[in-house]
Amino acid sequence: MVLAYPDPPVSAASDVLHGETVADPYRILEDPDDERTVRWVTAQNALTEAVLSGVGDRPAMLARVAELWDYPRAGAPLERGGRFFQMRNTGLQDQPVLYVADDLGDPGRELIDPNRLSGDGTVALTGLGVSDDGRRVAYATSDAGSDWRTWRVRDTETGIDEPDRIEWSKFSGAVWAADGRGFYYGAVARPADGAEFTEATSSPRVMLHLIGTAQSEDQVIFEAPDHPDWFPDAELTPGGRYLVITVVRGTGTDTLVLVRDLHDPAGELQPLAEGFRARDVVVAGDGDGLVILTDRDAPRSRLMRAGAQGAGWAPPGAWTEVVAQSADTLTEAHLYGGRLVCHYLHDAHSLVRVHGLDGGLEREVDLPGLVSLAAGLSGSVMEGRAGSDLVTFQVVSYLQSGAVWALDLASGRTRRIHPSGAPFDAERYVTEQVFVPADDGTPIPVFLTRPAGSEPDGEARVLLYGYGGFAVPVTPAFSVTFAAWLDQGGMLAVANLRGGGEYGRPWHEAGRLSRKQNVFDDFAACARWLESSGWSRPGRIGISGGSNGGLLVGASITQNPDLFGAAIAEVGVFDMLRFHLFTIGWAWKSDYGDPDDPEQFGWLRAYSPLHAVQPGRCYPPTMLMTGDHDDRVVPAHSYKFAAALQAAQSCDRPILLRVATSAGHGMGKPTTKLIEETADKLAFLRVALGS
Repeated sequence: MVLAYPDPPVSAASDVLHGETVADPYRILEDPDDERTVRWVTAQNALTEAVLSGVGDRPAMLARVAELWDYPRAGAPLERGGRFFQMRNTGLQDQPVLYVADDLGDPGRELIDPNRLSGDGTVALTGLGVSDDGRRVAYATSDAGSDWRTWRVRDTETGIDEPDRIEWSKFSGAVWAADGRGFYYGAVARPADGAEFTEATSSPRVMLHLIGTAQSEDQVIFEAPDHPDWFPDAELTPGGRYLVITVVRGTGTDTLVLVRDLHDPAGELQPLAEGFRARDVVVAGDGDGLVILTDRDAPRSRLMRAGAQGAGWAPPGAWTEVVAQSADTLTEAHLYGGRLVCHYLHDAHSLVRVHGLDGGLEREVDLPGLVSLAAGLSGSVMEGRAGSDLVTFQVVSYLQSGAVWALDLASGRTRRIHPSGAPFDAERYVTEQVFVPADDGTPIPVFLTRPAGSEPDGEARVLLYGYGGFAVPVTPAFSVTFAAWLDQGGMLAVANLRGGGEYGRPWHEAGRLSRKQNVFDDFAACARWLESSGWSRPGRIGISGGSNGGLLVGASITQNPDLFGAAIAEVGVFDMLRFHLFTIGWAWKSDYGDPDDPEQFGWLRAYSPLHAVQPGRCYPPTMLMTGDHDDRVVPAHSYKFAAALQAAQSCDRPILLRVATSAGHGMGKPTTKLIEETADKLAFLRVALGS
């Protein structure tokens, strides 16, 4: 199909970077409000719609996707003060609703329904913090997919909001003080008017807001103006004795932990250990000591106990081991019911083990196969309390949409309290795990989900998905996009690439900074294996990824365009020489490197997708997807990459750009938009890969 692409606005813009002149002809597209950008984006959307509307069964795809999405969903309940808080969606509600109930089996009542806050479903609940007594909920809303959060406080009994209103918060939860008089939250400097979606985020700090006071009176608990790349987060240990400020640099995993004993009126924040030498996470305050999840001398992490020493804490060399490192990766640990409940990854799927406070193993919780525990209201994969034996969690997989379970720690018994409800016949499919050898021999895990009884014939339409970055593990999860793809006869392959967190620190280190190329090579190895194993061939393999995974897709098609029959990149990072200049992009230098450093510039320049586009090459059919309000990965990345690919394309394979309106990086996207987006992905894959 020969397409007439809209002409982008061009300029003579360029930068001299470490002695190299780097042209940037599409820089005008970095300004989302420039009328030339607006016209070009409008024309791009019209072109994409024209191509996708030519898919004859697109209306049927849309109807089937809506059917797959229309099922009741519920998250793991969180208990506070004898009340149970739970997110639910009846099926096609644009946003999930927060319910409160007096009993685990009680249907309860609506407490916060964000669907009432806008006419188009684009206002989402993006943060929640429930006070220990269950009397109040601090809740954050975000508009049109933005990362900006506005906090309010609702009385649980009356359902009425307090006058409190907190603005210009980002990447933050709300942690209530033990006495319930206020909560800790994260704030950043307010951007200039008109630059809310482009200006670099600055001055992260932790604040304390007392109920009934103005935001201008909030107390600064922690800030580090001399370290603009520090990102602090506040927590209280169970029981509320210790305030813990955990600081990371950018999106790095190594931490600086500061602890204040709130039982001491004169107490101050004291460093737990020398910072940024390891990932240290305080799990609990154990009397006068702390239980810490750490990867110090344990790349897959273990639990240690740190005792007090003088006015501070004993050094790491004096810590004692509570739960030793195992062959599996310890990702979370919690003090629930007087026990240490630990979540592990075993070859990228979940395990749960329960230990006594002395570290002795009490039991391993039975989980049904290749599954994951999904994050709950608190952001953890398990919800519980130090003084209660009840633990709740949600189990998901590529074939299970999310069953909610309750675990009684005293008896060890589990019971299902909410079924997996998607209208999807999971019995028709199987998921298996294979290990693909990378170019250097490293085994790369891949989850294959396919029709039961299918055999390799070289013609399977495969959707290969990956991420590979920021120590984020990719574990089994239910996706309506994946389910709809399977429903249409496709095969799903999800790769656990280096750079992720599946196997602890070494796995992450092997795919970041100067070793980022390993991630792209691993993905290419997985595509080649799909062919060599007899399942498929390049013309039948589509690849997909979002955000850092969008970078993966961009690098893959510019480095190995002949390996793939289709590519979908969502909200991707494509300009590796200017990513750090917008919103939160500077924080990614911990994983990518710094373009302002001569050596690191060399790494980035070598694979930057925007700068790797070569005129005269034939690139696979590609659809770039972004949102006009994405203030995490600004849409200019997708705009500039689309313009470059369209200008360079030497064959008739389509290069499309789809820009969602009133949408951001994906967080809080309404169900109606998700349904349309999924149907468009399926239609594009039909165009590219055939039936």
